[in-house]
Amino acid sequence: MKNSLGLALALSVAGCAYAGTLAPDMKTNSFALVTVMVQFDNTPNSALLKLMSGNGAVNKRQFGRLPKTQVFTVPAFLIPYISKLPGVKYVSPDRAVRRHNDVTSSTIGATIARQYGWTGQGIGVAIIDSGIDATNADLKSGSASRVVYSEDFVGTGANDRYGHGTHVAGIIGANGANSGGKYAGVAPGANLINLRVLDETGSGSDSNVIAAINRAIELKSLYNIRVINLSAGRGVYESFQNDPLCQAVEAAWNAGIVVVVSAGNNGRDNSASSLGYGTITSPGNDPFVITVGAMKTEGTAGRADDLVASYSSKGPTLVDHFAKPDLMAPGNRVASLRVPGSTLDLAYPENQISPAVYGGLANSPAAYLTMNGTSMAAPVVAGAAALLLQQNPAMTPDQVKARLMKTASKAFPASSVATDPDTGATFTAYYDIFTIGAGYLDVYAALTDPTPVPTGSAVSPVVVFSAIDGSVSVVNANQIIWEEQIIWEEQIIWEEQIIWEEHAVWGTSVFLKDTNKLLPTGSPVGQTNTAGSNAIWKSNATWATGSTSAERASMKGEK
Repeated sequence: MKNSLGLALALSVAGCAYAGTLAPDMKTNSFALVTVMVQFDNTPNSALLKLMSGNGAVNKRQFGRLPKTQVFTVPAFLIPYISKLPGVKYVSPDRAVRRHNDVTSSTIGATIARQYGWTGQGIGVAIIDSGIDATNADLKSGSASRVVYSEDFVGTGANDRYGHGTHVAGIIGANGANSGGKYAGVAPGANLINLRVLDETGSGSDSNVIAAINRAIELKSLYNIRVINLSAGRGVYESFQNDPLCQAVEAAWNAGIVVVVSAGNNGRDNSASSLGYGTITSPGNDPFVITVGAMKTEGTAGRADDLVASYSSKGPTLVDHFAKPDLMAPGNRVASLRVPGSTLDLAYPENQISPAVYGGLANSPAAYLTMNGTSMAAPVVAGAAALLLQQNPAMTPDQVKARLMKTASKAFPASSVATDPDTGATFTAYYDIFTIGAGYLDVYAALTDPTPVPTGSAVSPVVVFSAIDGSVSVVNANQIIWEEQIIWEEQIIWEEQIIWEEHAVWGTSVFLKDTNKLLPTGSPVGQTNTAGSNAIWKSNATWATGSTSAERASMKGEK
């Protein structure tokens, strides 16, 4: 498959340099007992673990399929000593992870796909989220639940107390039983694996997410788990090579599981004067996973009038500077399953959908509600991946990613403007590769593409910023060497007229191989005098947090 260190040359070309075994946000100036993630060069032997123990570290958690990452508690002041032990690669906090906050299936072509029998049947999709209501009729096949496995990593049961995971599950696999088929998901025949890592407030931790990823890998053969959906994330603090979340999702990718991650809802964040660029969250910053941004369907089944949601996070990724997101999918005002009495249900009663809309009794309880954000866009792509894998079970994660990106629609305006309904503030989106990636998901096109399945790696490319003229360019594919092999083959997906099509609406600022246009004229990323344009190329990621306006927009929806 791959070795993440194989991208070292690409990173050096991008001007990145990394040193040290302590994460930049690791606090060590107290006697308090803290929980840390320790990554080792190799699986630690008993002698190294004994040495760790002798330096005050208590082993709290190990992951069977991810043996190089373990969780310890240790007095904070001893962490520098732990980090210098032979065999210790990197020490980071057990960071907090949070969720990212009828028309959808038609817009992406999933409704047509179902007419041809593609429903995701037999494919297992692991949903790492706040839990799933396995009793919901929309998630059953006959009387049996298609939630075939549930496990709690929070400590209070596998049920969904927050209301987020069930909504995600419905987008992927609802059969529309409660709505006469109106609100069916993208892959209504798929089996769902419920791995609960977020509590009733939508919060979790690195260690819980990694434990869930480890379990998905362990259960892969038993439940034919081919896809993981992770609609959650946190800020980027270091290179993907040291980020424990990134290393965990890569382990799943290498195990043959497609990993789909939400991009984040920080596209309005201008706290670094970057106009929302450089706000992709972890592990969406990993170049191997499929990172998904959010589009607005404008309430119609056609895609011609669809626009990017202004809160959708934009690339390039911090520290490593990968071109992200990879794909866009509907994520604004998406209708899916409601969990009555859950935190989100109680907080946003106005988001409930009247049963009269889908043929139910007006005075009966609502079965559905709308949610917004890249959290809702990611499961659309996860469902699409399940359809592709049902059609062609032999496809690898790289081939699924390549096919979805290659067939994505690339018809966009040069820019669009959104208005915050509460504040009246306006936000301009430019349709460059850091905003919309390879384009807008088209499931039907992916399923009917007559060209051979792409081979090789579908890793997201490195982009380079020129301090001389303010331009941004994709590193020439054929110049990136991975050990003794060329990563980018002659006909790999990033070549002209394959992903970045000849007639795409890119402007003239940035080019791939001097022919392929990647940024529209006027995009702030490619302008020399844009205030704060250098910010996205800095290694300090502490500013990559959600803004108030982004949080409002991602919950209320954007018109």
